[in-house]
Amino acid sequence: MPVLVLHGAGGGHDQGALFAEAFLPPGYRWIAPSRFGYLRSPLPADASTAAQADALAALLDAEGPDRVAVLAVSGGVPPALQLAERHPDRVSALILVSSAPFSPYEAGDQGLPVPAWVYSVLFSSDFPIWLVRKLAPHALEGLFDIREDLKQGLSPADQEFADAMVSAFLPVTQRLEGVRNEAAAIDPDARYALSEVNAPALIIHARDDGLNPFGIAERLDRELPDSRLVALETGGHLLLGRHHRIREEVRAFMEEQVE
Repeated sequence: MPVLVLHGAGGGHDQGALFAEAFLPPGYRWIAPSRFGYLRSPLPADASTAAQADALAALLDAEGPDRVAVLAVSGGVPPALQLAERHPDRVSALILVSSAPFSPYEAGDQGLPVPAWVYSVLFSSDFPIWLVRKLAPHALEGLFDIREDLKQGLSPADQEFADAMVSAFLPVTQRLEGVRNEAAAIDPDARYALSEVNAPALIIHARDDGLNPFGIAERLDRELPDSRLVALETGGHLLLGRHHRIREEVRAFMEEQVE
């Protein structure tokens, strides 16, 4: 079963590829597009999460698979929910990881490790992040909830993943429109009818996620008709140190869908 991988805020197809390699067991085919406003994907006049879902369905039409499982991480979760609701015949299963807020949540429901103005400065051009990476390589880790307590005892693979996530911020200028459009997920006009999502869902979230509250995962598990929540005590937003467990959970979940 092919897997459509939807990246989070600040990402693009490169971040999607990192998530596919980290969270999917070996052997699965996957497609990792850049969402609206990221890495040369244009930002249309209607850039809502519903419009993103319709564009993803059109992408599946072009690529060929009739049905896919969807692995969505953080900011990729709201359009994944829209895709499953609006195009139920295209989505066989949902894997929702470190889910970001969506209506009726508000911007204040998301935890930010630094003040909003810092993001504005960092994303103003490629130079600020390049300079910080050059002078203080670990200074940006807090933006991804990569904390010192989580870095202790990380495997080389997890450390490489964390480093790659930070490095993938560049080029910032090819991600800026997408970052600004993440607010589309919490637009008051956005509708998320979770009770109408028929695809089985595996929800994975760490209780100590410093960016997206664990309560979002609990709400998804409560309101989606067919769901299972994997609650991890530690790991932070990127679930560091838990990737092997996640791959095993995903493997078992995906095998259930083809039995």
